[in-house]
Amino acid sequence: MKVILLQDVEGLGKAGDLKDVANGYARNYLLPRRLAAGATPGLIANRSQRIAAEQRKLEKLAEQNKQLAERLAQITLTFKAKVGSQGRLYGSITSQDIASALRDAENVTVDRRTIELPEPIRTLGTFSVPVKVASQVEPKITVNIVDESEQTATAE
Repeated sequence: MKVILLQDVEGLGKAGDLKDVANGYARNYLLPRRLAAGATPGLIANRSQRIAAEQRKLEKLAEQNKQLAERLAQITLTFKAKVGSQGRLYGSITSQDIASALRDAENVTVDRRTIELPEPIRTLGTFSVPVKVASQVEPKITVNIVDESEQTATAE
């Protein structure tokens, strides 16, 4: 019997899949639990429309990810921090700090877990920090860490 899965069924398939299963399995398990529906011509046509709509949605999401990646690749963030001896920071710059700066300065919302910073930044300098926007899309943000006292000394 041909059925269209309404929900994900372990070992059988995902929601929306068209499957050929045994009559008893469909009649006694899938249909009563509303895990599947009989594959009528109307449901098969509806399924193809749903697949096309899902494809369009995926293409739109890919385009949005590409635009976000291009925007992120152009961003340079500058952090002012107190510096101790040997150029080490008092504290550190974390992925949360970078996400907050992106949100405040550039109005770009990025989840801190997508910022791939292996360990917090604890020294002065310029760093290239990758951000995972989507699979295979990983732009790098430039992060500058400058001494807070140098900035105030030059401004006076």
